[in-house]
Amino acid sequence: MHKGKVNVFMAMGGNFLSATPDTTYTAEALRKCKLTIQVSTKLNRSHLITGEEALILPVLGRSDKDVLNGEEQFITTENSMGVIQMSKGNLTPVSDQLLSEPALVAKLAVEYFGNQTQVPWKKYLEHNDHIRDDIAKTIPGFDNYNTRVRKLGGFYLPNSAREQKFTVPSGKAEFNIGKVKEFNLQPNEYVMMTIRSHDQFNTTIYGLNDRYRGVINERRVIFMNEKDIAAGGFTKGEVVDLYNFDNNIERVAHRFIIIPFSIPEKCTATYFPETNVLVPIDSTAEKSNTPTSKSVIIEVRRSATY
Repeated sequence: MHKGKVNVFMAMGGNFLSATPDTTYTAEALRKCKLTIQVSTKLNRSHLITGEEALILPVLGRSDKDVLNGEEQFITTENSMGVIQMSKGNLTPVSDQLLSEPALVAKLAVEYFGNQTQVPWKKYLEHNDHIRDDIAKTIPGFDNYNTRVRKLGGFYLPNSAREQKFTVPSGKAEFNIGKVKEFNLQPNEYVMMTIRSHDQFNTTIYGLNDRYRGVINERRVIFMNEKDIAAGGFTKGEVVDLYNFDNNIERVAHRFIIIPFSIPEKCTATYFPETNVLVPIDSTAEKSNTPTSKSVIIEVRRSATY
């Protein structure tokens, strides 16, 4: 590992480049790094955009058996209902040299920090339970973590609405009225939001069919109101290019198919991450600082390569 003052980027799993806003901007930043490290279960586009030096560190997938010190390990996941559950693989790994993500991080930390840290990295290499014990000490809702997660169905994290316990003076749920930003759109401009398809989890695409919206074997599509399609002189199935010009920077996503859809006029929808390239890097929410991927002003133009 590099121990000097160098520009090092390390990504833990996933397809980092495709998942980021302003994809071209992000790619340029990655190329300026001295060293880029990808911890991955499979190859993806991010591995093609690197710094001066690049490493790909393969790790066990969630479906692989993870044996540490002769004992089979498990990790935990949180589902969309706030339930923490056990996840244990049952497939034989493709190599006996593969490590899990936690073990890899712990080994790197032991090598880099040695004894110059209060984090018990060596202990974490003995059993995953030790990691969960420390999570239980630091994060609310994880009390008796190792015991509760071993029960069938796992356990719920605290949820004020479900438990009807609110940490405000009234003890009740309190609502406020949020101001909706008004867009001053030009005739050729639309507001785009990014969405997920049915066969998708974040940037992991399991299939090209979206049964929610009747899309078969395709993802480079833009959903538009029929009146907008007609007013713009477009037709159903036409191939178009999408542009964003925030801060006078041209961003473009090529070759998207127009699909008429029940969506408000001047609003459009596209799949994530295919249009992340259009989301400006400095366009973020005021408090959360998350990308404004649900409100991107775009222009729709006939594809130059159609």
